[in-house]
Amino acid sequence: MTTEQKILSPGPDAEGQRLDLWVGEALGLSRARLKRLFDARGVRVAGKVAKKGDKVRAGLEVAVALEEEQLAATASTDLPLHLLHEDAWLLAVEKPSGVPSHPLKPGEVGTVANALVARFPECQGASDDPREGGVCHRLDVETSGILLAARDRETWQAVRAAFSARDVEKRYWALVTGPLAEEGEIDLPLRHPLRHADRMEGAPEGGKDAREAISRFRVLDRAADYAFVDVEILTGVQHQIRAHLAAVGAPLVGDALYRGREEPGLSRFFLHAHRLGVTHPRTGARLTVDSPLPEALRAVLTAHGLSSP
Repeated sequence: MTTEQKILSPGPDAEGQRLDLWVGEALGLSRARLKRLFDARGVRVAGKVAKKGDKVRAGLEVAVALEEEQLAATASTDLPLHLLHEDAWLLAVEKPSGVPSHPLKPGEVGTVANALVARFPECQGASDDPREGGVCHRLDVETSGILLAARDRETWQAVRAAFSARDVEKRYWALVTGPLAEEGEIDLPLRHPLRHADRMEGAPEGGKDAREAISRFRVLDRAADYAFVDVEILTGVQHQIRAHLAAVGAPLVGDALYRGREEPGLSRFFLHAHRLGVTHPRTGARLTVDSPLPEALRAVLTAHGLSSP
């Protein structure tokens, strides 16, 4: 089995995070895979073998040796591909709930990246990590909505730079329960709790392991203690909306990980990425893509007497 070396360049927002968690998030690796990787001395920082408990230092190159088969998204047509936008450089895709953005292990199919590579083979070489199939960002498995993908490396790099510079509009619809103001901003750093890498928690005091996270929300409709909310995220931290709304006492309906209220008949949490806006890196024009609310979520709103968008 051949290996390929991935070179990662942590920015200032990564400073002080645990190295293994940061590498895992950057490359979408499981905890078991991360353990094997560090045990095999497969991660080096500035040329020196790193330990999983080390802290990320911004500006120091992180080299990761991964098996080549771990990196590729296999072309597969087992998932229908619903395009919201298509041009010579960019694709916007409707990701259903329950579908991963890209594979996490060799031979895995049923992800958006698999479907993209099957229909647009050039996407395989667009992203730095071929496993991502040109996808420029990620959504949680249960989150539905818009994913943006590039068809060439230059476009992918430009869009990734726009995400890093916070030049991308990212808006979501969420249904929550609990007390919530009509509108507001949640400026609360987030971090992984000790021994709980699968979730995030608020870190109001900041600290080396905390990542800056800012969300703005506006209530669109209310009924009893339910609130249908439009949320814009200015940053892009894992589980940001889920953790932020839970932190202010208004968790997502159906989100068991963050103690959200169970919704009978709903097998997911209520979060949908409904709008994404970015300056097109090739044309210079503003590209805004919208995604309608899935019928399963619309039915939940109707059941609680809430108006649909």
